[in-house]
Amino acid sequence: MNLLRGYDVCCGLENLAVYVERGEESLPQFEYSPEHVSGPGADQDPSEITYLGCDCVSTSCRPDSCSCLQHHGESYDENLCLRDCERKETDFSRPVFECNVMCKCSEACKNRVVQRGLGYRLQMFKGGTKGWGLHTMEFIPKGRFVCQYAGEVIGLAEARRRLQSQKPGDMNYLIAVKEHIDGGKMIETFVDPAVVGNVGRFLNHSCQPNLFMVPVRVNSVVPKLALFAGRDILAGEELMYDYSGRYKNVTEKASVQETTDIDLVERKPCYCGAETCSGFLPFDISVMNSS
Repeated sequence: MNLLRGYDVCCGLENLAVYVERGEESLPQFEYSPEHVSGPGADQDPSEITYLGCDCVSTSCRPDSCSCLQHHGESYDENLCLRDCERKETDFSRPVFECNVMCKCSEACKNRVVQRGLGYRLQMFKGGTKGWGLHTMEFIPKGRFVCQYAGEVIGLAEARRRLQSQKPGDMNYLIAVKEHIDGGKMIETFVDPAVVGNVGRFLNHSCQPNLFMVPVRVNSVVPKLALFAGRDILAGEELMYDYSGRYKNVTEKASVQETTDIDLVERKPCYCGAETCSGFLPFDISVMNSS
């Protein structure tokens, strides 16, 4: 296996590496960034600091005294595992708020997890019909943070333009994250790592994945799209998540999109091989139809 030194340097990590299998062809051309970058039409700059910090002076924040934990709750346990990982098939992810650069607590605070970056050795490989994929080279316990899905944060109009300009053989990396808030309102975040992104762009889809995505906010109102282990993952397993945002699908019927307009789009086949495979990759038709 060859160490991708460029990735290691870009991530700013000393004891962590991303590997690629020996003999594999060169990686797709893109600019590596471990964090989101602002793209066309973005309403907010993901690098802008928008949250106040806590006044904790202890090594790690405590819920009885930390304003961050009191306001948003404790998201991680003593082992830095996500508490909210016992998810049912129809559950949606609850947003997570970590301590930020304005907080006075130390970098060792247990409410700082996703912002620390990759914590496991990952390996990129060429996965046949699925294209590039990502393995873990280490055991990953259930609930632990694995990696971000980082890329250009763009606006709805730009997201629609990019989807409409795609050719049948083009890879689609664009993801639309919808968060429902009080009053029936919804926050939409569009992230595209096709040109600028991180290792998360190599994750394949599965209708029975071992990862699930959670919006995590640190410094900015723009969420980091963090992927956590939905179960214990053994070394050598491929890392995958459901592009639709689900974690588990009970039956094939439950995983099929039933929007009639979806028939107007040439959908791409799914090769995940799961028993509950829907046969097609998820596709959010609302991005194409939004006015």
